Amino acid sequence: MKIYINRQPKTGPWGGGAKTVNKLWEQLETRGHTVVDGLQPGIDIIFCFDPRPNHNSEHHQHFINYRAVNPSTKIVQRVGDLGTHSKPQLTSLVKQTLNISDYFIFPSLWAKEWIGFTGENGCVIDNAPMAIFYDNRSQILNLPDQVSVVTHHWSTNPKKGFDLYSLFEKWAITNNISFNYIGQLPPNTKFTNYTKPISAIELAKELPKHHIYLTASEEEAGANHVLEALAAGLPVVYRDTGGSIVNYCEGYGESYGDFDSMISAFDNVVKKYQSYKQSVLSYTNMNDLVVDKYCDLLEEI
Repeated sequence: MKIYINRQPKTGPWGGGAKTVNKLWEQLETRGHTVVDGLQPGIDIIFCFDPRPNHNSEHHQHFINYRAVNPSTKIVQRVGDLGTHSKPQLTSLVKQTLNISDYFIFPSLWAKEWIGFTGENGCVIDNAPMAIFYDNRSQILNLPDQVSVVTHHWSTNPKKGFDLYSLFEKWAITNNISFNYIGQLPPNTKFTNYTKPISAIELAKELPKHHIYLTASEEEAGANHVLEALAAGLPVVYRDTGGSIVNYCEGYGESYGDFDSMISAFDNVVKKYQSYKQSVLSYTNMNDLVVDKYCDLLEEI
């Protein structure tokens, strides 16, 4: 088949969506399909990774126009970013496409329900971490005297929860706990233990050096940062408004609603660390398997 993907592979410290694009290109070509990144004659499937314009200024309306003159071409849309992080125009755009794409893939049950999709031409395929995040997985069942907490984000959007991270760091300093932040920082935000964005290979080595993962992010459609933490072997303290994070992390840590309950959730994970650690070590999903499901679905369609 000739398959058009409207996002190109990327290298460097990009988020989980870019990593999925990279693997999808690789897997489809391995299976013998031709993958292109521009609309051209003979396309069998248009895989819309994001309905907004790409580097060729091609967006969802171009796909509709293409199918109008090539009715055998199918449009498969992966609904990843729902625009919940300050992108209301994307929310509207995704809703507009719900009746005109041929098939939909959602990265979480929360994403499907939040956008209001009720059709039968769709499925949920949960996101999963890349295999390298298992390579140095922490197997230690007992906490040391000083617990090390980590989080990472490549986005500076306020919904990532920087206000709560700042409060947690102040609390951690007075309670002999190490809080470590990896990634981009918004203006006027500083952390004592800070690491600039690093590659996936470096991140896969860094996460297992810590004991507990903390996320304050809200309304994530397909939160890869917590999946990377699970693969690294870290129990997660997560926000109950986290969207897909709740889907992904239930049973692997504790949820909270505000700062006070965050501290309670953290304390509970510390008290039940061995139990949560063993649960986390049972998590085995990988991005390769997710992309295989994408490929199987495209071939079936």
